[in-house]
Amino acid sequence: MSSNHLLIESDKEYDASDRSSASNLLSASLTAPSSRQSSPRREPSRFLSNGFDKEKYSMSRNVKRKGGKTWYQRKRVKSLVAVIGLICLFFFVNWFMLSSLQEHSEKNKSFSNSSSVSVPISVKRDLKKFGKGKRSQYGVYGRMLALAAHALAENKREPKDLWQEPVVSASAWRPCANQRNWEPSGGNNGYILVTANGGMNQQRVAICNAVVLARLLNATLVVPKFMYSSVWKDVSQFNDIYQEEHFINYLTPDIRIVKELPVELQSLDLEAIGSVVTDVDIPKESKPNFYLKNILPILLRNRVVHLLGFGNRLAFDPIPFQLQRLRCRCNFHALQFAPKIQETGALLLRRLRKHEVNPGPLDHYLVGPYAETITKEKRVHSGKASRYLALHLRFEIDMVAHSLCEFGGGEGERQELEAYREIHFPVLTHLKKTAKLPSPAELRSEGFCPLTPEEALLMLVALGFNRKTHIFVAGAQIYGGTQRLAALNSLYPYLVTKENLLSATELEPFKNFSSQLAVLDYIGCTAANAFAMTDSGSQLSSLVSGYRIYYGGGKMPTIRPNKRRLAAIFMKNSTIEWKVFEQRVRKAVRQTKNIKPRPKARSVYRYPRCQACMCTTD
Repeated sequence: MSSNHLLIESDKEYDASDRSSASNLLSASLTAPSSRQSSPRREPSRFLSNGFDKEKYSMSRNVKRKGGKTWYQRKRVKSLVAVIGLICLFFFVNWFMLSSLQEHSEKNKSFSNSSSVSVPISVKRDLKKFGKGKRSQYGVYGRMLALAAHALAENKREPKDLWQEPVVSASAWRPCANQRNWEPSGGNNGYILVTANGGMNQQRVAICNAVVLARLLNATLVVPKFMYSSVWKDVSQFNDIYQEEHFINYLTPDIRIVKELPVELQSLDLEAIGSVVTDVDIPKESKPNFYLKNILPILLRNRVVHLLGFGNRLAFDPIPFQLQRLRCRCNFHALQFAPKIQETGALLLRRLRKHEVNPGPLDHYLVGPYAETITKEKRVHSGKASRYLALHLRFEIDMVAHSLCEFGGGEGERQELEAYREIHFPVLTHLKKTAKLPSPAELRSEGFCPLTPEEALLMLVALGFNRKTHIFVAGAQIYGGTQRLAALNSLYPYLVTKENLLSATELEPFKNFSSQLAVLDYIGCTAANAFAMTDSGSQLSSLVSGYRIYYGGGKMPTIRPNKRRLAAIFMKNSTIEWKVFEQRVRKAVRQTKNIKPRPKARSVYRYPRCQACMCTTD
């Protein structure tokens, strides 16, 4: 409900009550003369005086009767004039008060009704801005954003569980993927080359799958390489992002790893001898038997296999227990970031936690020895130590275009996204022309559309995060630019990105390396006191939430929105009251915080609570 609407409704109630009072006053005034006229007249008492003169009394009475009618009429007219004057005065005062209220509302956008709420000047400006509801900037959520601003202005106490996991059940799980129960593999069957596709997150998944595959086929793994992507445009390789020596040494008890192919194999034309296998040749999430049947024969015949574009090509179930554990061991233990990334990541964390004097529970795993530098600059301060919420806005143009959803930008937005799809997702463009795909409205109702920055904002306010919450926004270039973040910046002034916290000089080594920049976002999100995602299907969100579960000890809450349920709530944006909206959002999100073991066939990177990755204290 917009501020103007609230004010008008309040004025209507005020006006109606005053009009009712005026009506009662008018009725009483007009009926009073009639009442007096019909009441019986009392004759003078016969015992008034001993010298009572009947003749004198009779004459006096006749005189009064003669002039009484004229006097009474004059008195009645005066009463009517007085009442009319009062009514006119009432309407004038009412008009003056309404004009003053409306003028005050335009200046300050005060939402006070029965109780007064102190609204910061900056919030008042925001309310005025949101109340106008510019479609190009705020889509259809102008009204809801005004209500959110009002809720923040009330400065209510945050819910007790806002920054917590269900600690007892969550802390029952502890990391144990580092435990081994087998002999090292000699890698005698040949060499596996892997070129991983996608961005940093997809590459990480591919590395872990390649490690498991090398053990399955008793092969030697060559340190994976990364494919150049026209989307990511990053030439980074393994040692630019991860510590190569640590990776090799840590996994030596499991598999044999080398940096390069032997010289005698480097000159082979792998494609000519049939040793190149692309992702098209391998079904998504193939079972181990597929590799034993189709890849092992090539390996034994040619001594080398090149998996080109290898990614999410190994199933999570069914898979032998020890292989699943190896997959977790690679992700949570073997992959440590390169020193230059750890150093800058530690700097980022120090600036995110301005007043924190103790390292976070995950700092050591994320930034290694540089975790100690986070606590060196202890500051004298009052109040609680700084804590922050990390928000991963998966709203880059590639995600927006691939979703086939619409986000309030009209025809211009549709044309822009279609042009992007034709270049980067030609298969999707072809499908749109040849098959009947769900409409954008149907996709949204089923929860297939990423949350917009405005929807993410409404979710955070409804959950109870107050205006002073420090928020770290992760993500690449947000589709729509700074204008799309205007609402978030307005209502949460302590909102920062890595570009705000790190200088141009500090970011220079990572310029034009999108995967390395993504690692800084990964570190900022993983170490946060609370983490909120806007798209549960995002690889970064999955990896971050899983890492927080594995090392968090039940103290690192993650907010996973049920987009299908939220879509049903957001569809009521033009009529729903804020309290109802707040209750429904909290219920929808609270249910996703339940602690449960990994569902069958789901990612161990996202859901590490399984016996292969974590052990219970029961």
